[in-house]
Amino acid sequence: MGVSGSKTKSYWPFSGSGGSDEAAKESGEHTLARVRSFPGGTPFVFTRRSSMYFDEDGDLAHEFYEETVVMKNGRKRAKLKRIHKNLIPQGIIKLDHPCLHVDFPVVICEV
Repeated sequence: MGVSGSKTKSYWPFSGSGGSDEAAKESGEHTLARVRSFPGGTPFVFTRRSSMYFDEDGDLAHEFYEETVVMKNGRKRAKLKRIHKNLIPQGIIKLDHPCLHVDFPVVICEV
């Protein structure tokens, strides 16, 4: 933290011969590789926060709507109203297969 992009020149986390690494060690600054290190030791993600919600009945969905009847010009019209209250987030869910972390600094496929 506290490292700006203008101070780091040639960054490659897996090479041992980088000019910016030695210069950063001498000046006492943190290298970008150290700041972006993975604390668990793996670049894989096994869980994520779900974007779905439970309603009062226990149904699970991204959004909930209720149908309301509106009188307009003497005619009944059905209108959908989005529900925002009394929704409980699903929370953290386990992924079926692990994914790579967004900050993983390696190009996987180059076209």
